[in-house]
Amino acid sequence: MDNIRFLLIFSFGLLVFMLYQQWQIDYGPKPAVPQAVESVAANLKEGLPTVSGETAPAAANAPAQASMAAVASAPASKTVKIKTDVLALEIDLLGGTIQNLDLLAYPVQQSNTIVDAARRLIGFEAETIDSNPVRLFNAAQDKYFIAQSGLISSQGSVSAANHLTVFASSQDSYTLQDGQDSLTVPLTWTDSNGLTVTKAFTFTRGSYEIKLAQKIDNASAQPWSGRQYSQLLRTPLKENSGSALAGGMRAYNGGVVYTEKDKYKKIDFDDMREEVLDAGTKGGWAAFIQHYFASAWIPPAEQDNHFYTKWLQEDDRYVIGSYSPVVTVPANGSANLTASLFAGPKIQPVMEKVAKGLELTVDYSVLTFIGKPIYSLLNKIHSFTHNWGLAIIGVTFCIKLLMFPLTQASFRSMAKLRKVQPRLKELQERFADDRMRLNQEMMVLYKKEQVNPLGGCLPLLLQIPVFMCLYWVLGETVEFRQAPFVLWLQDLSVQDPFYILPLIMGLTMKIQQGLNPAPVDPVQAKVIKLFPIIFTIFFLFFPAGLVLYWVVNNTLSICQQMYITKQIEKAGLAS
Repeated sequence: MDNIRFLLIFSFGLLVFMLYQQWQIDYGPKPAVPQAVESVAANLKEGLPTVSGETAPAAANAPAQASMAAVASAPASKTVKIKTDVLALEIDLLGGTIQNLDLLAYPVQQSNTIVDAARRLIGFEAETIDSNPVRLFNAAQDKYFIAQSGLISSQGSVSAANHLTVFASSQDSYTLQDGQDSLTVPLTWTDSNGLTVTKAFTFTRGSYEIKLAQKIDNASAQPWSGRQYSQLLRTPLKENSGSALAGGMRAYNGGVVYTEKDKYKKIDFDDMREEVLDAGTKGGWAAFIQHYFASAWIPPAEQDNHFYTKWLQEDDRYVIGSYSPVVTVPANGSANLTASLFAGPKIQPVMEKVAKGLELTVDYSVLTFIGKPIYSLLNKIHSFTHNWGLAIIGVTFCIKLLMFPLTQASFRSMAKLRKVQPRLKELQERFADDRMRLNQEMMVLYKKEQVNPLGGCLPLLLQIPVFMCLYWVLGETVEFRQAPFVLWLQDLSVQDPFYILPLIMGLTMKIQQGLNPAPVDPVQAKVIKLFPIIFTIFFLFFPAGLVLYWVVNNTLSICQQMYITKQIEKAGLAS
């Protein structure tokens, strides 16, 4: 039938498009780097922000280079260790830089005792599990990722406390104690002219937001003017096109800037090499994001901020950040500058409270307008069930109810089509040599029996965007990471370790196929019979949560279709 041919062509086209996208990501041409950008990057080895139209960078680099020379002879820089209920990290006294930040509630891998037992039963060793927490910021050279902050002076002869300045701390470690809601870690620096900077990091129980306050006390006889900056510096991951989601598509891994003009804008590493970002806005934020996790510097929302990027060519490292307007501190006066750093999982309700638009780092691709309502519904159901697998089942019921009128009409049409199937075969035999006459007679029969041969298409077409949305929701939403369902299904974001769900899905598809009328064309009929096998193979590699949705959806469809078929058969017998 025509609808079957259309579905085959559509499925094939979608598969080709996905393969082309993946090929472009992995093997496509990379943009050439303009020479002008290379020369700029060579002049910014220290990683300090360039302030347009000012002499600040040159002035700031002079003490920075002196600091670097002093640090080069030291065996290692001193760090302060901090531990809260959700974070463990280090602050390097060289610049007050945040590094080696671990997310204590998110292990790299989670043990599955049922899978391990099954592997031993069949003679295999249990998989090696990395139960260490996910390390977001990292001081290791091959995974270098740190959060820097500091001040740049607008006066050529006056120094400033930037990320290459050595601070002092009264303690080597800080721990958020039981019953303690917040923890503040102060670092201090004083120059020979009497300028003192106190950089204080505040941590709150249960929060992934780190608040930064820099207090400038000017005890000198001259006013001091300068800007605050905050930036992220990282080396791209080995797989710099993004982490692979189950099923082969990739999560975005790179820079993001949020401004009032462009809202959410991705700036990947190739973009940073090709062009330097130079944008001003009120509020906003700058971030590096990856699969499930995000790191973002958030300057004050009421402040005019300037956002920038850099490529440090020599080390192949990338910088994204912002700096504030000029602040002048009078002689014997003081000033306070603030910013926030979010470093943690991309939990949308949490991120919405931290900064405007920060929840957009959870990327559901072009189908975000459908993905966000689905996520909200999943989250609402989970608040009652406390099980993400049950939440998926609940969403499946809701989607099924929403599409009930369409599927009801579709199944009635398919049941009627099944009823006239013997007469269609008779027409096919009678007009086997006259294709045009066969189509005409079939249309007459369809009209007479009030059968729509394309009735099954619309519900299936509507399911495709829902299916793709669920694919991204399950693959991008951190709440599904290592989320257990039942028994062997201890992580709904990855494939079923025993492939039980995909096999059940294939079985339900076969049953559903048996309830539908077979195509009149014998070639199409043979192709249709292969569909359950082909889809089962595809679903072997999809996230278990997505396969669970399809299994439940198929099961509900089978029940609905059997009920409608029986009703029509009874009505036929009664007449």
